Amino acid sequence: MSHQREEASAARSGAPGASQTARRHTPPSAPGGLTKRQKRRRRRAGASPCVAEASPAAEVGESPERSEKPAHKPRRKRRNGRCAPAADHAPKVAPPKAAQAASSPSGGSVARSTALEAPGIISVRSPAANGVRPRAYAALDLGTNNCRLLIAIPTRPGQFRVIDAFSRIVRLGEGLSRTGRLAAPAMDRALAALSVCSQKMAARTIADARLIATEACRAAANGEEFIERVRAETGLDLKIVSRETEARLAVSGCGSLVDREAKGAVLFDIGGGSSEIALLDLRPGYTRRLSNRIVAWTSLPVGVVTLAERHGGRDVSPETFEAMIQEVLERIERFEGRSRLEDLVGTDSFHLLGTSGTVTTLAGVHLALERYDRRQVDGTWLSNGDIDRLIAKIAGWSFEQRVANPCIGSDRADLVLAGCAILEAIRRAWPAKTLRVADRGLREGLLTEMMVADGVWRRRSNERSRRLA
Repeated sequence: MSHQREEASAARSGAPGASQTARRHTPPSAPGGLTKRQKRRRRRAGASPCVAEASPAAEVGESPERSEKPAHKPRRKRRNGRCAPAADHAPKVAPPKAAQAASSPSGGSVARSTALEAPGIISVRSPAANGVRPRAYAALDLGTNNCRLLIAIPTRPGQFRVIDAFSRIVRLGEGLSRTGRLAAPAMDRALAALSVCSQKMAARTIADARLIATEACRAAANGEEFIERVRAETGLDLKIVSRETEARLAVSGCGSLVDREAKGAVLFDIGGGSSEIALLDLRPGYTRRLSNRIVAWTSLPVGVVTLAERHGGRDVSPETFEAMIQEVLERIERFEGRSRLEDLVGTDSFHLLGTSGTVTTLAGVHLALERYDRRQVDGTWLSNGDIDRLIAKIAGWSFEQRVANPCIGSDRADLVLAGCAILEAIRRAWPAKTLRVADRGLREGLLTEMMVADGVWRRRSNERSRRLA
């Protein structure tokens, strides 16, 4: 928002000054309307006029919560009357028709001709995808509270580099627990965010994309109707995934943070409308496909938005906080597979792994960050005592103090204690000495699965082997 305010201020105050400066420094007109210097410049440039080219989007590795400020366009230097190429190592490739539609003044959407018939997948292919540029993959997760997009290119086996990202809190599930339907203002907020995602995807050469919607659209009576509206207004074909798929994707996205010396772990994802929990038995040995180590999983139909709406999130007394914990514990006790790791729970070879705004917020507060920084938060270890102190600290803050904290802010101030209550219930059900924090999740799981299915890392390994032979 700050750069938007700066641009608006410049438009109000800078433009008149600029025009006055231009009038003061315009040389007097010569016969024919040009000075001698201007004529000489015109003659020199006449053989090779400089034509402005659209610069492709810069590759950035910003985290999902960062700004949407457009990339800076490099200057073009004049050498002997000719235009030197811009300092851009990426080849100039015309965007697909979908990109032209998305960037048009009329606010066009992704061209329907680029969409595959498979639900939830959009593929934009062009000659640039065949080796001229790295193949980019896009993953979009529309949840109960957030709309998130990642665009990445594969690098070393099992890894990828994020080249664009977007995240916005839309609260799609606001009021859902009371009415059973998605509210009109919530859908409008989500559509605005999805339009930005559509434009970002259309501006790049996307090899494949997976676009999913989770609990809010699963539970709402008008969830499918909203998905059709998204398709009509943005061109994005979202697929509502099952709870089991959501749990598997969370494991795929966070698996690399599981301690390789551990014998067991409980991975959880506290969402806005549901919380996914997966029990991992690692005694057979570590594997990159950690989804194969899931011995039990559940999806609790409770998240930070739904819990805060039932109990209140602005002013939470100790009694209310304990009531939240007990509600979640009652749901966990109905989970038949909860005791599958009973012999490991509480030992040194067992830990929790959390991926959600709740645990990343706790880590940010623990690190006393002046501004949330994903690079410092992702992978942080918190001890049992650390978590106790953090929850007590945040629970003791007023609503205004929670708003003032840079890692919480106004968007999460009324939800963070509900998240802490869900976390505390999980800790009571599966006591652990340590918790590892993951600022990653479904989108990373989607990207990993797409790249594995496409064989990109296998092809790269074969190419490297041929070069070394």
